[in-house]
Amino acid sequence: MSQLTIYTDSSATQCLFSTQNATDISERLAAVGVRFEQWQTRSDIAAGDSQDTVLNAYASDVQRLIDQQGYQSVDVISIAADNPQKDALRLKFLDEHTHSEDEVRFFVQGQGLFALHIDNCVYEIHCEKGDLLSVPANTSHWFDLGPQPDLVAIRFFNNPDGWVANYTGNDIADRYSRLDTLAQC
Repeated sequence: MSQLTIYTDSSATQCLFSTQNATDISERLAAVGVRFEQWQTRSDIAAGDSQDTVLNAYASDVQRLIDQQGYQSVDVISIAADNPQKDALRLKFLDEHTHSEDEVRFFVQGQGLFALHIDNCVYEIHCEKGDLLSVPANTSHWFDLGPQPDLVAIRFFNNPDGWVANYTGNDIADRYSRLDTLAQC
């Protein structure tokens, strides 16, 4: 189940708020400029499916978001637990970074943990199948796909070059949850 947990950025044990209610998640995130939606999903898509297969399955939803937000490129990240690059891919996303554009992901299959560092707080969003999250440009964040990923996500970009990270050098991500060790408050 999708979950939002908010902590102070000075303590990973100082929980300020937690919910699994999608409406509450959406409202809390909207208050800090983050878009959270839940879309209908299909059961015929799995980790390892080709980009074309995934994009064709969600063509109308993809086009609707492109028309609304003007995204320049779309791709699919599809990682199964047997992917030989899974550990390197996980590490690539785990350090705090920003992007010069919005980072938008729609979870077609599987799950992941986004952590956003906004206004002296850390917003941990456990996203699952059907969740769409849009992290605004220049928002410090990190992402964990877990040690045994089973993830298919459609990614939307304003930049035709796709995913480009600007690492902050802050080690804050090391002090907060990972997908396999989600804390409850």
